[in-house]
Amino acid sequence: MNCHASLRVSFSALAIGLAVSALAPSTSLAAAKHHVAFLASSSENGFNQAIWEGIKKRAAELGDIEVEIFNGEFNAEKQNNQVEDLVASKKFDGIILEPNDSVGIANALKDAIAANIKVVVTLFPVGPKLDTLEPQIPGLTATVASNPAIGAKVVADEVVKYCEGKNPCNVIAIVGQKIYPFDNLRYQTEVETFKSHPNIRVVGTVEGGYDPDKTMTGVQDVLQGHKDIHAMIAMGDQMMVGAELAAKDAGLDVSKMLVIGGGASEIGIKAIRDGRWTATIAFFPVTMGEYSIQALAEAFAGKKVNPVIDSDKIGPLPALVTKTELNAHPDFKGEWAQ
Repeated sequence: MNCHASLRVSFSALAIGLAVSALAPSTSLAAAKHHVAFLASSSENGFNQAIWEGIKKRAAELGDIEVEIFNGEFNAEKQNNQVEDLVASKKFDGIILEPNDSVGIANALKDAIAANIKVVVTLFPVGPKLDTLEPQIPGLTATVASNPAIGAKVVADEVVKYCEGKNPCNVIAIVGQKIYPFDNLRYQTEVETFKSHPNIRVVGTVEGGYDPDKTMTGVQDVLQGHKDIHAMIAMGDQMMVGAELAAKDAGLDVSKMLVIGGGASEIGIKAIRDGRWTATIAFFPVTMGEYSIQALAEAFAGKKVNPVIDSDKIGPLPALVTKTELNAHPDFKGEWAQ
């Protein structure tokens, strides 16, 4: 999926910190000083699991933080209730949130912060402005995220370049759910970019819910009325997997299209190396998880925490991952399955 200026955190600095802490004696989780809840947008989602992997890995190295994951089930109301329950339980002194509703959950997080729970948000900023990583909630410990519009604009610009000389140039746009503020921002960014290029026609918008099967069904429906497809763009690699299957079932050769996914998953990276997909938008979820728990650890220790960590700048690759970039980084396989 589940498919971004700000102060820059040095990746090398974190790497040094990880190396040093790895040498320190570990502490049993039973004697943990701090308890952190990871509120995943969906714990069954591969991207969420990769963030969780990074959280667990760094927590184990720190030794004095116990972590627990909660399943948000891609349900904004459920996740809001989870924050309220955590505040009431008084069992946790830290929260890492991957939001389902990055606007609506702000009030619940204010309550958590008022209860002396330190909060880090990841993947997307929380608050009414999704195009800034600067804290919008007083007392928020850190945001480990990217501006959703940036990746969408990169994708849209690639479509514009690809479609030059093609009239019409038919595009299938695949989003998670437009009800999500970040997905809607991404989608509107693409639509606004295409408006000044009348040759580009979005012949189908599929809400894939970051699910391959749901996406496949949606793309199959579009292909019943439109066989001449030039480009498919998806906000998550897992959705592009479903889109690719639907295209193949319809007898289309995706390697002859512009195909851009999102997330730099293992399966997406392989598809680009194999020449089936054109590109994917880079995300580094394991690294995001490590940065998130590290920010909480520094806050627990009373240290000054960088409140803005741009996740576009913490990995080895640029925002748009193409075969050219992968050839320059032959060992990169992606940080999550799909």
